[in-house]
Amino acid sequence: MTIFTPKPHNKSCFSPQTPIRRTNSHNPFIKTPFQRFHFTPSKLIHRNRIVLVSCNNTQQQDTKESHNKVSKAKSNALTDLDNDVEQQHVDGLSGNWPPWKNLPLRYKLIGTTSLAFVICNMDKVNLSIAIIPLSHQFGWSSSTAGLVQSSFFWGYAMSQLPGGWLAKIFGGRKVLEVGVLVWSVATALVPLLAGYLPGLLLTRILVGIGEGVSPSAATDLIARSIPLEERSRAVAFVFGGLSVGSVLGLLFAPPIIQNLGWESVFYLFGLLGVAWFLGFQFLEDGETQLAAKSFSSAQGNTTQSWQTSLTEMNSSLKDVPWKAFFRSRAVWAMIYAHFCGSWGHYTCLSWLPTYFSQELDLNLTEAAWVSILPPLASIFVTSIASQLADSLISKRVETTTVRKICQSIAFLSPAVCMTLSSLDLGLPPWEIVGLLTGGLALSSFALSGLYCTHQDISPEYASILLGITNTVGAVPGIVGVALTGYLLDTTHSWSISLYAPSIFFYLTGTVVWLVFASSKPQSFSEENS
Repeated sequence: MTIFTPKPHNKSCFSPQTPIRRTNSHNPFIKTPFQRFHFTPSKLIHRNRIVLVSCNNTQQQDTKESHNKVSKAKSNALTDLDNDVEQQHVDGLSGNWPPWKNLPLRYKLIGTTSLAFVICNMDKVNLSIAIIPLSHQFGWSSSTAGLVQSSFFWGYAMSQLPGGWLAKIFGGRKVLEVGVLVWSVATALVPLLAGYLPGLLLTRILVGIGEGVSPSAATDLIARSIPLEERSRAVAFVFGGLSVGSVLGLLFAPPIIQNLGWESVFYLFGLLGVAWFLGFQFLEDGETQLAAKSFSSAQGNTTQSWQTSLTEMNSSLKDVPWKAFFRSRAVWAMIYAHFCGSWGHYTCLSWLPTYFSQELDLNLTEAAWVSILPPLASIFVTSIASQLADSLISKRVETTTVRKICQSIAFLSPAVCMTLSSLDLGLPPWEIVGLLTGGLALSSFALSGLYCTHQDISPEYASILLGITNTVGAVPGIVGVALTGYLLDTTHSWSISLYAPSIFFYLTGTVVWLVFASSKPQSFSEENS
């Protein structure tokens, strides 16, 4: 009789100290006679049971340990996953904050430049509101008030050409930030020197110098970083900040003056400019490498560091093709058009609050609210004009034709509206306000006309060209604003003092622009001699 003992599947269950004797290594079962082993079947069975129990216990222990390891691994994996998800969430929040963090550099620069222009006109129009209580406090006549307001344009005119040259040498970005700091500090000094007329005039001259370099700086920035197809919108967005600044200045200045005194408006608006300067430094520090890469490719060898030697600066100034500029009929057309447009803009900007106060018998706040309407409407018109101009250019309409159309609208619209307002047609005052609002709003077409032409004809010298035209364009701020006050004292007629000169320059500017203006690129350097 023989017993067949099953061979265990798990060899590890058998101890190596008790080897199993096999009669046939090829047979999966062991065939052994009883007497050979000298133990009974019960012992054999008992032995098998011990071995099986031992195997079961070992398997259960191994299974339990494996289960514990798997559970621990799963727990660690889930913990790691939660940590990863949480970190990704935090990284996602930090990666998208602030919202403009991932915007291209050129959009950030355009946005901050537009904000600077908002503050620029807030500091420009605050005096046109404060001049009313200032005149009452210090007993100024209209001529003196006109002199005070025109002093801004003395500095504005002086800084145009230097601003354009500095923007070409150092880049518009550097020039802009210095300009904002200068005009902001000077604005905050106005209340301290208001009782001393020469000191007051000096502070306003400094405000004009700081703001005077800004258009050239912005023009340089746009010309070097914005493609032609986006240029009208970029110019409109940046210079449209002037209209927004006029609205905000006229909106907030009256309640600030009435509740806190006229001095407070200069302190608060000056503080805004200082805050912009500090924020702009933070933006620059965070993107130094990107900015350097972007501008080095755009400016080539024209932009130098602030450590540029005086010799190099003088050499670069001599390299500007001044003679070639003034041989160009297109440049002369821009110069005269800028003069004409500035006459109507600056005289209205300075005198409309007083005009509305006297003609409509409005108080300070009401006159300021009415004065908001033209720049507020200009914001809407600017967006339409820029979209129209870029659309026409993208459809391959000649750029010169587009610029002539836009600038003609900018001149003829206010001329017609001022003519209707100046005639004795029996129009009620609020209809006159509507006419002036519409005409001055449509003059914003100039941002897609004249103000784009500098970049069109020469991106390299765009800042200097704007410096030239803006220098002449600042003259109406000096002469026109003061002359309006003098004529008002002499004739007591708003039609003669405010409307007639503006209408004349709008009409003649249209003729000169249509005949001589051009947006064709010109190589001024080749013509220089």
